[in-house]
Amino acid sequence: MSIAKVTEIISSSPKSFKDAVEQGIARANKTLENVTGAWIKDQKVEVVKGKITQYRVVMRITFVLKDLKANEK
Repeated sequence: MSIAKVTEIISSSPKSFKDAVEQGIARANKTLENVTGAWIKDQKVEVVKGKITQYRVVMRITFVLKDLKANEK
């Protein structure tokens, strides 16, 4: 049996929503083990003088928790 946990992160990129998602997942993967998926909860843009300067995504990252071995309990 496996147990998963979900955590919410916000990521941004000056390039695109796709890049913001890719950067967010890459960064989450550095800290969290066993990342298995992501759900994009929200997308926003930051606008300065009529131009988009940042693409932001709010993501829910899913990762599977490690099983503890008998000697680690």
